[in-house]
Amino acid sequence: MSSSFHHQPVLPQQLLEALAELPDEGVLLDATVGGGGHSSLLLDAHPGWQLIGLDQDPAARAAAAQQLERFGERVQLVASNFAAYTPNQPVVAVLADLGVSSHQLDVPERGFSFRADGPLDMRMNTEGDGETAAALIDRLEENALADLLFHYGEERLSRRIARRLKTEGPWDDGERGTAALAYAIAGCYPPKQRHGRIHAATRSFQALRIAVNDELGVLETLLNDAPNWLEPGGRIAVISFHSLEDRLVKNRFKADERLRVISRKPLIASEQEAEANPRARSAKLRVAQRLSAELEPAQ
Repeated sequence: MSSSFHHQPVLPQQLLEALAELPDEGVLLDATVGGGGHSSLLLDAHPGWQLIGLDQDPAARAAAAQQLERFGERVQLVASNFAAYTPNQPVVAVLADLGVSSHQLDVPERGFSFRADGPLDMRMNTEGDGETAAALIDRLEENALADLLFHYGEERLSRRIARRLKTEGPWDDGERGTAALAYAIAGCYPPKQRHGRIHAATRSFQALRIAVNDELGVLETLLNDAPNWLEPGGRIAVISFHSLEDRLVKNRFKADERLRVISRKPLIASEQEAEANPRARSAKLRVAQRLSAELEPAQ
């Protein structure tokens, strides 16, 4: 399973530079360890660091264990969503890469992509009992589904799409998967707009994935809790891939009295990296530093 997991880390040089000034000894908390790409770079750069790597995806943890095996006892991998975890010691850095991995997109059984047909799942934690995308579509009323597609996917045809999906339901009967859903969504667009650079179903799939995994909710929890985990002077680095996440990170960093913003503007990929790794084109890295240890989050 792990051998098929591939996730090329984005913004590697920017991240290394953002955390370069931190102490030689300490604990790095990688809240989304994925395949272990970012963590391995940081452990190489900081030989005195230990790693706590979190991921709720069993395929990701298996891949990370393989990637990070050479670091031996410096690495501890934990099966957890970062919103449900609290470290038992102060950490020198917190990293969160909010992107969906290449593996998650490429394996049809996960249901994240419409490039190949698969079940309408979209759960990051396939071992949990969370609601699938198909069940979510069937449960929501038409207006609520339209609001979800509009707010999480910034989909301007959300009402038309929601009406079509409710009319063509139920979706949670196992008979149709991601290809049928993408076809139904694309059919809501005028013919000339169905085959642009971005597939017509992309925004709706993003919205459903965000909702299924409560991605903005767990990100808010992380942004509220993580500053308390940091040593004074420690840093939090968050890599986001769409405007909803980036806006949330930017505003929370700016408003948090426990933090000093390091990156006034988000750090983005160079032209060379964007060309070599297309996923990096939409990646934005924001960094903040913990001030004194006394400040607690505003409730």
